Amino acid sequence: MLTIAGCHQRVCNGLTRRELLQAAGMGLFGVSLPKVLAAEDVATPFENGRAKSVLFILLFGGPSQLETFDMKPEAPDLIRGPFKPIASRTPGLRICEHLPQCAKISDKYAVIRSMTHPYNDHGAVHYIQTGHPHPSRFGSNPDEAPVGPNEWPAMGSVVEYLSQRYDRGTRPLPDYIYLPNRLGALQGGDRPGQYAGWLGRAYNALATDIRKRGEDDNPYFRDCTDEELDFHIKGIVLGDEMQLDHFNRRRTLLEQFDTQRRLLEAGDAVHTFDSIRQRAVKLVTSGKMRTALDIRREPGKVRDRYGRHLFGQSVLMGRRLIEAGSRFVTVTWDVPSGYGWDSHRDSHDLKNHLLPGFDQTFSALIGDLEDRGLLDETLVVAIGEMGRTPKANSQWGRGHWTHCFPAVLAGAGIRGGMLYGSSDENAAYPAEDPTRPEDLAATIFQALGLDPQTPFTQREGRPVPLVEKGRPLTQLFI
Repeated sequence: MLTIAGCHQRVCNGLTRRELLQAAGMGLFGVSLPKVLAAEDVATPFENGRAKSVLFILLFGGPSQLETFDMKPEAPDLIRGPFKPIASRTPGLRICEHLPQCAKISDKYAVIRSMTHPYNDHGAVHYIQTGHPHPSRFGSNPDEAPVGPNEWPAMGSVVEYLSQRYDRGTRPLPDYIYLPNRLGALQGGDRPGQYAGWLGRAYNALATDIRKRGEDDNPYFRDCTDEELDFHIKGIVLGDEMQLDHFNRRRTLLEQFDTQRRLLEAGDAVHTFDSIRQRAVKLVTSGKMRTALDIRREPGKVRDRYGRHLFGQSVLMGRRLIEAGSRFVTVTWDVPSGYGWDSHRDSHDLKNHLLPGFDQTFSALIGDLEDRGLLDETLVVAIGEMGRTPKANSQWGRGHWTHCFPAVLAGAGIRGGMLYGSSDENAAYPAEDPTRPEDLAATIFQALGLDPQTPFTQREGRPVPLVEKGRPLTQLFI
């Protein structure tokens, strides 16, 4: 069970909502906790949020803080890196010379320079996407944290759960969508943190499935053709491939079997299957979904503005889906071959592909959202699961470093031109306002109108808050 309030509420006797829940849990006021939670169940989520939607940009592998938004030009040679800082519109922001468009619009976004956590491996991508460390963090190989039903649900899955529960099928699109494919798919694997975990498969993201041309191909580093950019959910039938009456006959036959099945079994697995099938039926017949997923409807100039590479076109698709009504869209810059953002060796890819690609697309997104009147209601978050070691290695790359790295936020009332937190002289550790992934998750939930401390029940019946110990960064908002 999950109950949500859009903001920190007080009841008429002056107690906070949380205090009332705590008191009820101890049996005070002659009421039990289940009764209080049942009464709270009428609260409607999303009503009081600054953001109507979230576009979550995940730069998998770990962008270097020293080559992006936290440069240290006074540091020794092996720390400060090969690139120079340039001026921006934000006092005190030392931004990389290969992010010139981001420098020009820095008054539109805030930079957190003090993200930190202790899990120095790629398994931390679960922590970033859920606000909780992976339950198997202390296994033999945490870098390959297992994907499965014991994971914490992704933030997007929580949003999808609430949308399905409270909106009763009235939403025009799924409320958790993953682009351009499942994280890890281009490497032939899978990554934790992107799924619904113990919430159940019915609340997984609907993911598109764009592939690369060959083993060594990197579609993030080159222009993609329209034939490649087939942003269609698997199983959605387009055009005249299936006539509606034929589809309805198939559905009716399936429902006949389901009627008999429901007489025999009524467990949770059956309900999950029903939910998944009902959502699939809705998607197959949704003209709005098919239209939103057709990127060819975008003017050529807009597509050029974002960049014709896979990252640019995926972020543009994310904007299309949010504009069409989805609440939480994740766009990943994965590592299909080589190292990518996981830059263990030379700065060639950073200079020629990674930084210019992000610079072009992120600046285009912020300008496009503003032009369309969507920036005030869309929270944009760009982050990796880690940063890079302050000291470069012999190949002029940097290793994993989770003790200090940046995040960039814009829209939905975020204070543009703001710097939150700071790092030490080598960008190695936070010097002020250390910020954990649970703090970021709490900030995202609260922006959507969800109280981060609201309790909900795990599969084994243990009540837990949406985010444990996370504090919303209210200072970031106007």
